[in-house]
Amino acid sequence: MRNSNPRVITIDGPSGSGKGTISVRLAEILGYNYLDSGLLYRLFGHEVRRRNIPLSFLEGSRKEARDISKSIKTKFPEFFFGENAKKMMGNTDDLFDVLRSDQAAVDASNVARLPVVRQELLDLQRTYRLHPGLIADGRDMGTVVFPDADLKIFLTASVLTRARRRYKQLKDKGMSVSLDALAVSIEERDRMDSMRKESPLRPSEDADVIDSSELGIDQVLEIIESRFKEKLTDS
Repeated sequence: MRNSNPRVITIDGPSGSGKGTISVRLAEILGYNYLDSGLLYRLFGHEVRRRNIPLSFLEGSRKEARDISKSIKTKFPEFFFGENAKKMMGNTDDLFDVLRSDQAAVDASNVARLPVVRQELLDLQRTYRLHPGLIADGRDMGTVVFPDADLKIFLTASVLTRARRRYKQLKDKGMSVSLDALAVSIEERDRMDSMRKESPLRPSEDADVIDSSELGIDQVLEIIESRFKEKLTDS
């Protein structure tokens, strides 16, 4: 018999795989809540940079990590959750631009390697498992945060595809960027995320892996919806 916990679909994957866009669309289709865990880590990394805290110090200070976590929850109680997180996908204010920058991505990856940070944010993320259900977007949603999720998706794409997507995003904002430099940056981010000791980026054993390199958004959504219906039937 299934427990009474709200249903959860986790969508993990590397930067540029399209998981954010897919997660928001899926949450709208199913009427579920949406958690952007990547935005949460970017907020944490941004705060560490703003306070000029050395990572070597943060690594050994549970008190400092807890203080930052509480600060984020106080200042941005639902910034990375629900309708606010969905709106952030299309927002253009200053903070959004900062958090979607390449520097913010690096900062997020750096703090995500620290066990003290991951532990502080783990319980916070789990509090957003609310009815009628949750779409959890991140890098370890299916392996660590929600290991009992009803459906686990690992969305990926080739480095070149992801670099082209990022290139278009930045060019549309009028920014001067290099496709080659973006590809190198993405490869380095992948290396850091997959080799970190705590919660490395990898699909869980029971995840459905989807390569979106040659697929459109609607095609990916169709695959996920079909798989979710199968899961509901099986349960």
